Amino acid sequence: MAMLKQNKNGIAVADLCREHGLSQAQLYKWRTKFSGMDTSMIKRMKELEDENRRLKKMYAEEKLVGEIAREALAKKW
Repeated sequence: MAMLKQNKNGIAVADLCREHGLSQAQLYKWRTKFSGMDTSMIKRMKELEDENRRLKKMYAEEKLVGEIAREALAKKW
């Protein structure tokens, strides 16, 4: 966030990237993703992304359990 603010205040992208050891492409990606957001919004977005990742994992695990149960029920005893 600080790098984006510095860039907005007029510091060149190349200088920022050299100072922080970051590629210009990464800085541009961050600028596209985070422009117009303040720190609290970015924190909330990261929390939501973590929750989404956790829920996707839970769904995948439950789907696997369901498939195993379906296969077990489909076998003729």
